[in-house]
Amino acid sequence: MRIALSGFTGKDSTVLSQLIKSLEESHIQTLIMNSTNQAIAKDVDLVLVPGGDRGILNYFHKVSVQSAPVLGIYESNSTGFLAQIDVKEIEKIKDKLKSGNYEVREEERLAVNVDGKDVEPVLNDVAIFSNKSAILMEHFLRINNKDIWHDNSDGVIIATPIGSTAYAMSAGGPIVLQNSHVFVAISVNSLDNTRRPLIVSSDSSIEIADITSSHHCEVILDGTFRIKISDKLLCHKHEFPAKLVTLNNNYSATNIIEKKVKYAEDLLKMPPSAKLILKTLEYEGTMTQKDLINKTMLPERTIRLSLSHLLNRGYVKKKISLRDARQKIYELKI
Repeated sequence: MRIALSGFTGKDSTVLSQLIKSLEESHIQTLIMNSTNQAIAKDVDLVLVPGGDRGILNYFHKVSVQSAPVLGIYESNSTGFLAQIDVKEIEKIKDKLKSGNYEVREEERLAVNVDGKDVEPVLNDVAIFSNKSAILMEHFLRINNKDIWHDNSDGVIIATPIGSTAYAMSAGGPIVLQNSHVFVAISVNSLDNTRRPLIVSSDSSIEIADITSSHHCEVILDGTFRIKISDKLLCHKHEFPAKLVTLNNNYSATNIIEKKVKYAEDLLKMPPSAKLILKTLEYEGTMTQKDLINKTMLPERTIRLSLSHLLNRGYVKKKISLRDARQKIYELKI
């Protein structure tokens, strides 16, 4: 068996060394994959990606070839929604991997083109918003070159089935079962109160065009990467779906949905600052208090009080960093 290890950085060197040693003790060949040798992804049996959910999203942003199934790993007791296994548990499941005793599910990705230039594909969603909050954006939505709506709203989200329970659900979009072969378009806070989310076939071409706003607008890929846009966004099904390893044979799409719905209901009861911290941890993974201040731009006192709120209610957990015992790090506990 051949396994590629992708996304490990210098700070992961100890974890990477232990992982390679453990796998090779079971006669599993390991290869290090990076941006210069992506072709490895189609020539191995499995790809291991660290960093939990954010690591998986980043991997599928970068890989442009037909990839072997991906198993997300993390360094905590919390899986998030996509990652499957704690790195410390690799020893227990490596024989299972070697024998192929796991399931693989395929999730559609969106190919994205901004102002005539192809950019990284997304696994969850692509969105367009003004770079300044509460500024309206005028646009046309076209499906297969036909005008569907002309709208003024805060922005637009285009989501995949797996992304329907992420940002799109928070904006009032429908929950879509995986393998439904559809995409969802959501106009966020439209001035037209009859505007509803639109579900289209995944074989469709989706276009957001003639974009105007009093401030420049940005395309946001999977909640993190931002690209300035002048006029037009084009989306369509990516030729290579994301293949994800499922270790639990009892896995079903409804399990993820049940977990996400409960999470969304809890969000409604939280102060805005706590919601922002939760969303940041969901997208970015484990962070220190200083990281959260820099990322959210919230005052230190607000971060401290919000973290206390989340810790007391069991939404977030605190632990000592393995890389620096002086640092406290925070992560989702859901």
